[in-house]
Amino acid sequence: MVTLKQLAKELNVSISTVSKALNNSEEIGEETVRRVKELAELYNYKPNKVALSLKNNKTKTIGVIIPNILNRFLAKVLFGIEREATKHGYNIITCISNESLEKEKEGLQLLANGSVDGFILSVAEETQMNNEIEHFKKTISQGLPIVMFDRVAHDVLCDKVIVDDFDATYNATKSLIEEGRKQIAFISNINDISVGKLRERGYNKAILETTNLEPLVLKVKKKDDHPKRIKSFFKKTKGIDGVIAADSSSGIIAINVAVGFGLKVPKDISVIGFSSKSESNHTMPKLTTIRQHAKVIGAHAAQLLINRMQNTLEDEDVKTKIVKTSLVKNKSTL
Repeated sequence: MVTLKQLAKELNVSISTVSKALNNSEEIGEETVRRVKELAELYNYKPNKVALSLKNNKTKTIGVIIPNILNRFLAKVLFGIEREATKHGYNIITCISNESLEKEKEGLQLLANGSVDGFILSVAEETQMNNEIEHFKKTISQGLPIVMFDRVAHDVLCDKVIVDDFDATYNATKSLIEEGRKQIAFISNINDISVGKLRERGYNKAILETTNLEPLVLKVKKKDDHPKRIKSFFKKTKGIDGVIAADSSSGIIAINVAVGFGLKVPKDISVIGFSSKSESNHTMPKLTTIRQHAKVIGAHAAQLLINRMQNTLEDEDVKTKIVKTSLVKNKSTL
């Protein structure tokens, strides 16, 4: 395999010049850069990443820890992270916590041992339920920056990327009130994580601000039969004419249950759910959705971490980037 030294000898320039040319340094003239890159391509030269990481004490690798790879939203965030990282010459290593505090700790410990320069993560459900944050603080104290997204630990001083969960649900509920809906229910199967709680608070605020409306809340547990619980809720709570779903599956099931009871959507009942465009296509009629822009969240998280790792934000206070959601009207609302 050809080395920098061999390229430099053939071009009759210094090793430093070759290295700078390959990294597009402004110190090197355009013609020299062109010659160096042409020769490197001819010999299929690849930089020795291990040697570079030892020399620079940088791996150019980002560790990403997500709670659930089957979650479409999290998968899209991961896509956004990877795409943005690649633009800046970084690779990613992904670990799945499967909502487990111990697996989250293991992922941090595994990768913090010289494998990555920093982390992007969404906090596991068990971590949030136990309010456990010491493993995050320990990682940061080792000089490895963390950017949290979506589910975050507010007591950890690190950069964060979140969506406006409270405002999004508040505004969605207000839109159903403006339709004239009188019995608006909130259905959630993400009750134990921060985003689920914020969405419920946004719903409650909109309902309690409005005279003659009372909160109607169904919290579905993971072990429950999701469709059965929602069907039972509809039977017991007469006159439901609006649903705000904190998650995509609850919104889809709510439409199916309503149709099963002979209700016309949206004439008799309107439904809004947090969901992606592709998921909204799985309902008939098509679900009106609160779009979270997952790929944008991923890109912002990668940008914040790379800036922090490259020391451009070293002396700055930690930042929280809020990505605005969009209410995408479809056929399940008036």
